[in-house]
Amino acid sequence: MIHGGSAEFFNAADYFIDRNVREGRGDKVAVYTDLRNYTYKNLQKMINKNANGLRELGVHIDDRVMILMLDVPQFYAVFWGSIKIGAVPIPINTMLTPADYEYYLNDSRARVLVISDSLLPLVTKITGDLLYLRDLIVISEEDGALLPFKQMYRHAPETIKTEFTTKDDVALWLYSSGSTGAPKGAIHSEHDMVASLEGFGKGVLKLTEKDILYSSARLFFAYGLGNSNYLPFGVGASVVLNAGPPKPESVFQYIAKYGVTVYFGIPTLYGQMLEYKEKQDKENGTKPDPKGDHEFKSVRLCVSAGEALPPDIYIRWKERFGVEIIDGIGTTELLHIFICNRPGEVKAGSTGKAVPGYELKLIDDNGQDVPEGEIGMLLVKGGSAAQQYWKKREKTMATMQGEWINTGDKYYVDQDGYYWCAGRGDDMLKVGGIWVSPVEVENCIMGHAAVFEVAVTAKNDEKGLVKPKAWVVLNEGQEPSEDLGKEIQQWVLDHVAKYKYPRWVEFIKELPKSSTGKIQRFKLR
Repeated sequence: MIHGGSAEFFNAADYFIDRNVREGRGDKVAVYTDLRNYTYKNLQKMINKNANGLRELGVHIDDRVMILMLDVPQFYAVFWGSIKIGAVPIPINTMLTPADYEYYLNDSRARVLVISDSLLPLVTKITGDLLYLRDLIVISEEDGALLPFKQMYRHAPETIKTEFTTKDDVALWLYSSGSTGAPKGAIHSEHDMVASLEGFGKGVLKLTEKDILYSSARLFFAYGLGNSNYLPFGVGASVVLNAGPPKPESVFQYIAKYGVTVYFGIPTLYGQMLEYKEKQDKENGTKPDPKGDHEFKSVRLCVSAGEALPPDIYIRWKERFGVEIIDGIGTTELLHIFICNRPGEVKAGSTGKAVPGYELKLIDDNGQDVPEGEIGMLLVKGGSAAQQYWKKREKTMATMQGEWINTGDKYYVDQDGYYWCAGRGDDMLKVGGIWVSPVEVENCIMGHAAVFEVAVTAKNDEKGLVKPKAWVVLNEGQEPSEDLGKEIQQWVLDHVAKYKYPRWVEFIKELPKSSTGKIQRFKLR
């Protein structure tokens, strides 16, 4: 006989939001924005009203709610409001194409799509059938929800009975790209965010309620979702939120204006910020003083993830601002950072050591542990690991090997226990912190009339950052030229997300192939 009710109640919205109010932080500012500040009580009210509105729409436990929103406080209302009623929020990249969103909506079977008003054209241009979508909620940062949801929200009660969920219930999905095939929905449990908070937020960053966090990585990324959402709320801290794209000048302004203590960036942006400051120093004829009065004087720690941080950027940053960047690696499947350098113990160029609560192993092609100093595939075990991929049994079994997650990354470990990245086990590229599948870019380029064959590989630019490069074989009668190269680049810009376009186009006579005809990208690299 099976008895229900034995599992303990755990709901992530209760833990990350309501607990702050219960513990006396209701009147503390949780979110700073250009328009207004939000206390934990303000957030709780928005979340509860939104949860009641979703229930009135007919959203039930385990129903999916897709979130296509900029970094605005209403994101929290939808995200935590969904979790509060046992529904499943799915934050989605805001920089994709209508065809991508059609795929995500149909693959996830989301009943509701919540979208920022400025992003509406991205979905109104969807031409195919949306088989499961029933409701569209449009939200403006200034005016809140638009009609008709505005009426539901206005009349919704400010209190709600939280759905009975447990730590193993599904809390959220995050989509992860692969080198072949369509993106995969990684399914995360209610307790996964707590595991990331305990290991990385408390164990490495030593976050407290006195901290003010700011992230240039957006909320739809796994990295940004932690930085600007559950990490600060997990300790009763504050977060600075802005909807605009993170440009060097605006990042410096927000850091200085709000007295940010922990900043999260990606290597590409750190490089751009250094260039911006070095140019200013040159124009003003000033010599920077890392101990002097500069925008980062309130910052106790900078964090980098998304792609490997070049040692040069780390050294120049520390010399310029007097604050360390701790580089780490996280994945969508593990929710946030699981290997990281430690404050005061940074080895520039390395990814650092295992975050508390995570175990690491490096294996060869036969599944055997590799000795120190030798390259192996990185496997990770930890409490934030996803349950599975949605409707992708083979991919789930290949990646989620018992308690271990196969990251697809090649690493070696040195005598001091520091992990060093040695590239990917597949052909995936990490461009500006976002995964790019070479196959997708190749398929796009193949649509150009002049192209016979193409392969896309990674190439480091002059700053040591990874960007896509296209190796193109032309059709008979076509002549290579600089103009044709630019035309192919523009073709890609017109057809896929802009960050995926090849920064270099090189024309070659033929592509290297295996005996079975498979393109050998590693030979081009």
